[in-house]
Amino acid sequence: MGSSSGRRVAFRPVATRRWRACALAAVACWAVAACTGAAASPTTSGPLIRILFLGNSYTYVNDLPGTFTQLAASGGHNVQTGMVANGGETLSQHAAAADSLTALTGSNWSYVVLQEQSEIPASASAREQIMYPAARTLSARIRGAGAVPIFFMTWAHKDGDPSYGLPDYRSMQIQIDEAYLEIAHEQKDPVAPVGYTWFIVHQEHAEIQMWVDDGSHPTQAGTYLAACVFYATVFQQSPEGLSFRGGISSRDALVLQSAAAREVLQSPAEWGLR
Repeated sequence: MGSSSGRRVAFRPVATRRWRACALAAVACWAVAACTGAAASPTTSGPLIRILFLGNSYTYVNDLPGTFTQLAASGGHNVQTGMVANGGETLSQHAAAADSLTALTGSNWSYVVLQEQSEIPASASAREQIMYPAARTLSARIRGAGAVPIFFMTWAHKDGDPSYGLPDYRSMQIQIDEAYLEIAHEQKDPVAPVGYTWFIVHQEHAEIQMWVDDGSHPTQAGTYLAACVFYATVFQQSPEGLSFRGGISSRDALVLQSAAAREVLQSPAEWGLR
């Protein structure tokens, strides 16, 4: 969510072997292993795509970078991922953190994903004062390092956020969508519309549980949906039919694959994709 405690972890993938680095974080009283850097499958081909995720618990719970890596490999893509994520971390904190900036400039990344703390985009004043200045700084640094920034549009809390005057899920998601689209369009950077697609899936398939009991963090299905949206965003290809299912049922995987393909690829210009 943005408010779980956790230890920052930075990963630098190694091209020739599978490796794992883990940090324990307390999230609703359970331990989470955040792991990335899976080596590409022998069946992968094409250029190596290297993606760094700068985020917080929404990124490391269920290991979104690792899930994306495995999904990409099942589609024949040669991908390596890295992650710097700490519970509750904001983009402003990433912009000032030595390890985030070292990770950003220390490797030849193709893309760097920017994920803001979960409540900040839902508040007009907070995003103007906290999110947008940091996003501008990080986007410029990423471009300067030769990579492409991708904004990670997150999902809203299941019950909204009354502290920001957002009494339900829908009202909070509208504000989050608006925040990410505004800064992404301003910076002419792409956005991965995870939260937007999550909303559509929840409307059409409420039987798929995408929040854990805290109403904030993702289930395995929620993380898998995020990976599918990133697949469609990065490769501009449909994830439909990919064999990697991330531990969820074949039926649910196909629903999530299809939703990601539809919502990203039917209007690519809306998400800054070329």
